[in-house]
Amino acid sequence: MAATSASASSAIASSTCASRNAGTQLGSSSCSLRLPSSASSNLKHSCSLLGQRLEASIGVRKTRSSPAGNNGVRAELGDTLEEFLTKSCKDKGLARLMMAMGEALRTIAFKVRTASCGATACLNTFGDEQLAVDLLANKLLFEALRYSHVCKWACSEEDPVPLDMEGEGYSVAFDPLDGSSIVDTNFTVGTIFGVWPGDKLTDITGRDLAASAMGIYGPRTTYVLALADVPGTHEFLLMDDGKWQHVKETTEIGEGKLFSPGNLRATFDNPEYEKLINYYVGEKYTLRYTGGMVPDVNQIIVKEKGVFTNVSSPSTKAKLRLLFEVAPLGFLIEKAGGFSSDGTQSVLDKVVKSTDDRTQVAYGSKQEIIRFEETLYGSSRLSSVLSAAAA
Repeated sequence: MAATSASASSAIASSTCASRNAGTQLGSSSCSLRLPSSASSNLKHSCSLLGQRLEASIGVRKTRSSPAGNNGVRAELGDTLEEFLTKSCKDKGLARLMMAMGEALRTIAFKVRTASCGATACLNTFGDEQLAVDLLANKLLFEALRYSHVCKWACSEEDPVPLDMEGEGYSVAFDPLDGSSIVDTNFTVGTIFGVWPGDKLTDITGRDLAASAMGIYGPRTTYVLALADVPGTHEFLLMDDGKWQHVKETTEIGEGKLFSPGNLRATFDNPEYEKLINYYVGEKYTLRYTGGMVPDVNQIIVKEKGVFTNVSSPSTKAKLRLLFEVAPLGFLIEKAGGFSSDGTQSVLDKVVKSTDDRTQVAYGSKQEIIRFEETLYGSSRLSSVLSAAAA
């Protein structure tokens, strides 16, 4: 017990050291945002410590990644993230990238828990107000991708113009801290990212993803990921020793009366969406909605049931970005055995033309997505498939 306490104290002291000093700028030539005078050295020191951990944990070398066999060994619950990726991931470069992002998520989780939630004067390129912790998460994730040495281009909601990470093999788009506006209320928030093979982040679809993931910072810190070549969506729990442990594999999203209705203002002038919401209420669905996309989508994977909707209308346009949020989360849902829709097609089939492409979306079980499409547009591609199969 004493040894455990000493170890925990040491870890906390080390992390606290990373958050003490202060400065003035974000420190990235690609970003013109400025922080209060209490932030720059915190960013630099945190990224320095992150780099040291990455070098130690993933043995980074500037070598070209190449496919590797998984030796026929199946990953199991209880495996560490490293063990899971060694057994499951055919591409060592992709495994290195996912490990690097795991290190960044671990650091961000601590920063979220200890964040000062006063708003800064910063605005991102899209005009969204940011909190200081947004900027820190953004910086840490870019640094992790550079240290992986297998990422060519990366962009984020805060820096939507792709930046050269000086590696090769993959390109990554991420939302560094989805739900940052509810950090001060102590609600769950998270990070979302998608990993595409190659060297471009437009003229791609979610079907092209090599992997996607989200980090969830709540009462527990979890890392939920899916790999194109591995069945299922997998949840890893951050343990007291700082390691990620495989605790859940989801391969099926079933039926269940659980709903998370986003953008309810759209019901004012979208009668079809109003009809859908009234159906949920009339059928006595359980309302589980936090206002954060990450926890609301994550609960579908964890509970293995439910539906998430975010619908547009003439007066409330779609605001969720396809590249940074909708496609990566759609990949996680569909790998878990669920379905996604923009009303007429899977969100994984939508082509990313611009980093600012936005869309409405629904995630859930097959029957929930059929109901979503039929209620909003009168028919569903999925019910047509079922009818053809029955015939």
